Amino acid sequence: MARQADRVEPVLHNRLAVLRAEHGLSRQELADAIGVNYQTIGYLERGEYNPSLDLALRAAEHFDLPVEAIFSRRPFAPMSAQLYPVMTESGRAGRAGQAREIGADPIDHERLQGP
Repeated sequence: MARQADRVEPVLHNRLAVLRAEHGLSRQELADAIGVNYQTIGYLERGEYNPSLDLALRAAEHFDLPVEAIFSRRPFAPMSAQLYPVMTESGRAGRAGQAREIGADPIDHERLQGP
């Protein structure tokens, strides 16, 4: 039986750096808002530390998002792939990097121009 100290914690992926950038927050500002040291934010963003449930909930409350939108056991898909899906050769929606048709444009210009 493995001892507790021998157990390796699984990597917990997160979007803290992206959310900080979107909200124009420094590590210090986010740390102050959720009640931790600014170095903790760096450790979290680099995946060197997994948050407690309490800390994950405080981050979710701060950004007004569900916890699973910030933290995941699986890597997150790139934001660009979620925001700008394109049609692949098979005619199905794919990710921006998957378009292989000549002249395929990953941006829906009509959608961007609005009504």
